[in-house]
Amino acid sequence: MAVGREEVEIVKPRSDKREYRRIVLRNALEVLLVSDPETDKCAASMDVSVGSFSDPEGLEGLAHFLEHMLFYASEKYPVEDSYCKFIAEHGGSTNAFTASEHTNYYFDVNVDSFEEALDRFAQFFIKPLMSADATTREIKAVDSENQKNLLSDAWRMNQLQKHISEKSHPYHKFSTGNWDTLEVRPRQKGLDTRNELIKFYKENYSSNLMHLVVYSKENLDKIHHMVEKKFQEIQNSDKSCSRFPGQPCTSEHLQVLVKTVPIKQGHKLRVIWPVTPEIRHYKEGPCRYLGHLIGHEGEGSLFYVLKILGWATSLSAGEGEWSWDFSFFKVVIDLTDAGHEHVQDIIGLLFKYISLLQQSGVCKWIFDELSALCETKFHYQDKISPIDYVVNVASNLEIYPPEDWIVGSSLPCEFNPGTIQMVLDKLSADNVRIFWESKSFEESTDMVEPWYGTTYSMNRISVSTIQEWMSSSPDENLHLPVPNVFIPTDLSLKISEEIKFPILSRKSSYSSLWFKPDTVFSTPKAYVRIDFSCPHASNSSEAEVLTDIFTRLLMDYLNEFAYYAQVAGLYYSVHHTNTGFQVTVVGYNHKLRILLEKVIEKIASFEVRPERFAVIKEVAAKDYQNLKFQQPYQQAMYYCSLILQDNTRPWTEQLEVLPSIKGEDLTNFLPLLLSRTFLEFYVAGNIERVEAESIVQHIENILFHGPQPICQPLYPSQHLTNRVVKLGTGSSHFYCAEGLNPSDENSALVHYIQVHQDDIMMNAKLQLFALTAKQPAFYQLRSVEQLGYITVLMQRNDYGIRGLQFIIQSTVKGPGHIDLRVEEFLKMFESKLSQMTNEEFKSNVNALIDMKLEKHKNLREECAFYWREISDGTLKFDRRETEVAALRQLTQQELLDFFNEYVKVGAARKKTLSVRVYGSLHASEYTTDKNQPVQPSSTQIEDIFGFRRSQPLYGSFKGAYGRVKL
Repeated sequence: MAVGREEVEIVKPRSDKREYRRIVLRNALEVLLVSDPETDKCAASMDVSVGSFSDPEGLEGLAHFLEHMLFYASEKYPVEDSYCKFIAEHGGSTNAFTASEHTNYYFDVNVDSFEEALDRFAQFFIKPLMSADATTREIKAVDSENQKNLLSDAWRMNQLQKHISEKSHPYHKFSTGNWDTLEVRPRQKGLDTRNELIKFYKENYSSNLMHLVVYSKENLDKIHHMVEKKFQEIQNSDKSCSRFPGQPCTSEHLQVLVKTVPIKQGHKLRVIWPVTPEIRHYKEGPCRYLGHLIGHEGEGSLFYVLKILGWATSLSAGEGEWSWDFSFFKVVIDLTDAGHEHVQDIIGLLFKYISLLQQSGVCKWIFDELSALCETKFHYQDKISPIDYVVNVASNLEIYPPEDWIVGSSLPCEFNPGTIQMVLDKLSADNVRIFWESKSFEESTDMVEPWYGTTYSMNRISVSTIQEWMSSSPDENLHLPVPNVFIPTDLSLKISEEIKFPILSRKSSYSSLWFKPDTVFSTPKAYVRIDFSCPHASNSSEAEVLTDIFTRLLMDYLNEFAYYAQVAGLYYSVHHTNTGFQVTVVGYNHKLRILLEKVIEKIASFEVRPERFAVIKEVAAKDYQNLKFQQPYQQAMYYCSLILQDNTRPWTEQLEVLPSIKGEDLTNFLPLLLSRTFLEFYVAGNIERVEAESIVQHIENILFHGPQPICQPLYPSQHLTNRVVKLGTGSSHFYCAEGLNPSDENSALVHYIQVHQDDIMMNAKLQLFALTAKQPAFYQLRSVEQLGYITVLMQRNDYGIRGLQFIIQSTVKGPGHIDLRVEEFLKMFESKLSQMTNEEFKSNVNALIDMKLEKHKNLREECAFYWREISDGTLKFDRRETEVAALRQLTQQELLDFFNEYVKVGAARKKTLSVRVYGSLHASEYTTDKNQPVQPSSTQIEDIFGFRRSQPLYGSFKGAYGRVKL
């Protein structure tokens, strides 16, 4: 029997219908049971209170390596990869991550397979098998994971902060691990990594250090019985939880200014203070309060002032990395070129703002407002997927008392000025670490961080120096924010029409309105998306750049007004699309219309402000330049889209035209951009049809019916389409490109198989094949052959043109070789598919049906699904139901025929495109592969645009408005 269940009143959102129970098993494993009768998926997360801080000296990355190894096999289920295969074949997913002081393992799966999945999961913590062969292979996977991070600024800067800390503190360590730390160095010391792995597992993986969350459709008593049966055999060695007292930063690591060189273009300033961890005062929320004020973007804020001066493009503030024993408060500022020249002034202004907070004292009204916002957010939070939910909650179990397991630190409710003042006092000049990143420091660094090779220099910075910077910084009007007018007070639910799918509620030559009231989620939230279809936006690379800058400027102009809305849970975005731009507003419906009308007003009265134009142009240029630092697999996917999607242009053209574009060019272009426009609206959520139609009418009046109309309707010939290249039947194409970053050793392959244009039965066959082959492909190409950490088989959908793609990134082999391995896998899988039993086939079909019948979790998820149908022009709002009906009709022979006709190597109707990106390790293969004789059935693409012009195109679903009647 369990040691007991303690009846604890767990705080949960008012709208949460789930039931919770805390139990402790006889082996001291603490468990939270969650019963959700409405769920379509079940999930579990095991959080183990040991992480990379516990890595033995000289075995950096061992905790992370164990996280990789644990899922391989167990004594009860000894077949390697059988757990991942079972999960994948039953509609689920599985993953894990290693943090400093804990490691989390989690999965989700279809409801009817949960009990067996949970049993397989439990066995990893009871009797795992870690074979010698798998150990060697998986060290390569860890090394490949590290390889992909080596040129990532986020990883590099994080490790640099760790490097400049006390060597005796575990914060200083390198946590990922690589071939050197897990294979070469241990071998040199006479250590066997597998033996060390098993030893580490036995010493640290004790049930009293584990916390489990189980999320099921069953009632609490049934879940209780199931958990007890499956997890009580985990060994309890009664190990005490590792603690790491002491501070990572001593006096020699404080009052320092570190200049460092990033990979990407741009300048960044990180100002960091060690502070008392908020977790010790989580109901008082000191870091949340200070982060809210220092990170504010409204008028009078630090960011507002820096933006007016043209020195910064973004600013964030709040608690960064933390544990029970230490924590850092961070302010991160993205600088313009001008800001880079005024860093002393910026640091001076930051300390001036902190001084303002000291002088103002801790304000009760600000805390109360923040507390009220947090309370509304908590009680009206969107439901998320069970797998995300269990991971979020599992990490709370060790940290908080049981009543706060769900709420965590998200509800600051106890006003204690002394606690806030204590943390504020730590934000001082004698306690600061400043990290300043810029390419301009390339010639002036004298030190190298050993794990990532980041170059840097370090200087002491005195309190008097910072005081001088404060004195000499501009005399700007810094002040606290004003009360937030966007806080919703009407959270009532409208009586909604029973409408299952979006309806075309209104249509004119100016716009169409798709409307879908909330009949499912019962939250006081709404969603409005407006697609501005503007033919002049995509006429040329210049037009695309100007449209992009226009949308960025709109976001920039709106910020100080709309930031208050964002804080109050009302979000907006304006972004550039292939055919114009889109406006999205989502959040509490009470004041949504105020924000939306402000956005439209800004569009209608838009004027180019030269000083902001210069800043935004600079940001855009850096963003374009930094595309060359994308991961090679992302570059390969980009080339694939460029080859397949008609009317797309390369970002290199936009980068080329950008320098010559001036503010007056945008002033002249804007009337042309908006002169011919069609608006497509999607309005959903807690909103009535009459209000949705009133919103559309209001926006039409502003844009189309003013004294001097800004917009006119499109001519019939101007409605834009989405056209995709139709690869020749039986054809094979390949495109070779050198990686854009010469320092990146990784190569990548996208092996794409084009199959069909959207068709319900064909979709069912394609999706079933993808589900069946996904895990075997991962196991063979990644786990067995160890081609690379990033290895995936997934579906691809270009505006309704569907296919499959293998995506693999590797330092081990070049893309030409990987392409051959993909074909070998398909040959091998052919026999597996033909030998599949009828029972396995039915199991896969049922798993896919369960996945398709999974309900949307929240309004955003539902809107994203329906908007895809609208933007692609497919308009199959009942897609899931019709595809399920098709799956129920599908036979095993039809699946085999589908494979033999479209996917099998050498199939008569097969159409493939291989995009190969060559990293620096495989540069010689690039020349060889490009120059080798091409097979008769294969075509090398040398000129993407020449190829695209020579190919037929699929018809477009988009633009065929004759099919849609009111």
